This record gives sequence, C-alpha cells and structure tokens, in this order.
Amino acid sequence: MGWYQQFFVETGRAAAAWALLGFVVTFAVTRLVTRRIRAAALARAAEPSAQHAPEGAGDRGGSRGGLGDVYIGGVHVHHQVWGILLVLLTALLEFRYAPQSPWAEVLAALFGTGAALTLDEFALWFHLDDVYWGQEGRKSIDAILLGGALGVVLMLQASPIGATTRRAEVAQWLYVTEVGIHLATAGICFVKGKIATGMIGVVVPIVATVGAIRLAKPDSVWARRRYGPAKRVKAQSRFGEAYRRRHDRIRDLLGGALPTPEREEGARRD
Repeated sequence: MGWYQQFFVETGRAAAAWALLGFVVTFAVTRLVTRRIRAAALARAAEPSAQHAPEGAGDRGGSRGGLGDVYIGGVHVHHQVWGILLVLLTALLEFRYAPQSPWAEVLAALFGTGAALTLDEFALWFHLDDVYWGQEGRKSIDAILLGGALGVVLMLQASPIGATTRRAEVAQWLYVTEVGIHLATAGICFVKGKIATGMIGVVVPIVATVGAIRLAKPDSVWARRRYGPAKRVKAQSRFGEAYRRRHDRIRDLLGGALPTPEREEGARRD
C-alpha cells in the first residue's frame, strides 16, 4: 500500500478520497435499489389482479425480493432523511473530536454516504414534492453529478484558490488580484446560468474562465439583460434540443429512464 501512503496520506487527500468513494458507491447502490423498487411497482400495476386490489393495497412500493420503501408510523421515510442525519452526525463528530487516521477516513466515508443519500433526492427538497421519477427529478442527477465533480476536484486540488505556497512566491497585491479575477469569473458563470461550471470553477480557475467567456444560457440573467435578439437566438441554438438530449441521455444512464405516461398512470392506480 505504498502508493496509497504516497499519493493520499502524505498529500492530505485520504479523507477526501474516502468521502468520494462513499459518495459514488452509495449513489450507485441507492439507484440500483430504487430502480428495482420502481420496476416491481410497475410490474404489479400491469398485473390483471392489480385492477381489483383493494384501495391502498401494495402502495408502499415493496417488491417480492424484500426491497421496498421504508415506512414509520405509516409515513414514507425518504432516504434523504437518513442522509441528512448521517451528514449531521459525522460533522458533529468531526468538529468535536477531530480524529486522526483511520477514524478521519471513516467519518469522511460516512459523510460521503450521507451526502449521496441527500443529493439523490435533491429534487424532492427543492420542489417540496415527491418528483423522484418525474421530469423535475432529473435535478437530483444534476446535483449528484455536481457533487461528484466537486469531490474529484477537491481531492486533486490542495486549495480552492490555488496552491498555498503561491502566496509566498508573488507580491501580495498580485496574489489578491489573481484570486479576485478567479472568483469574479466564477461569479459570471453563475449569472450566465452555468451553476455547475461556476461551482467547479471556484476550485479550478480555467473552468471558470472558459465558462465566463462562452455563451450564457438563454434564460439566464446575463442573457436577458445583455443579449440582443441575434445573440439570444444563438444562445438558444447552443443550449437547444440537441443539448438537452445529450444531458438527458447521461441522466437516464445514471438514474434510470423516466417512466412512460402509460406505465406511470398504471403505477398511480396500483
């Protein structure tokens, strides 16, 4: 395990690596479980006997394999609840005890697990509605992709504003200017509607710079206030149907395709 000691422990990246691992594994397992639960619910809805089942029968999303939604006192407990509790618990333990290795890595992995459970239902707490398998639920996949990307860049980058030794190598005013320009370009990304680019750009300056230079999304504040008709048409073409289809393919691959209207209606009748 010399490579682990050299590339993770000695560089201070071990905890970040374990948090990222917990995040990715938990998301993969969670989506596997929820997709199986969903498939079981749709299969039951398609069965002839489901049309004559008593009202409320089978409405808890269980499956013949034992997987199903969790209910406490008749209330469906979404997995984001366990994620929030886990994030809070690991943060409290870290702040109170600040453990050293290996417990720091254990807490980091548990934090990544909690973060994945929480962000996997980002759309639910954003819309205050159970839209997990709806069009709005795709926001959860976007949140997961953003969280994973931030985890990767934070693991690889020592500091969000550059190497800490950089400050000693340049004049104070130049260092502050560099940081100011960097954060300004990240801010422009946010105003242009590029939330993921802006957040990653806070850590990786080149991402913020490229995002700030390129076209804004047509429904962003930047486009509404600064673009004329010709440039707005160009932005709509850049972020049009082909752009959405590419992103939807990635979302479907990671989170599962949205149910068709016919199957969705059957599941609601179940």
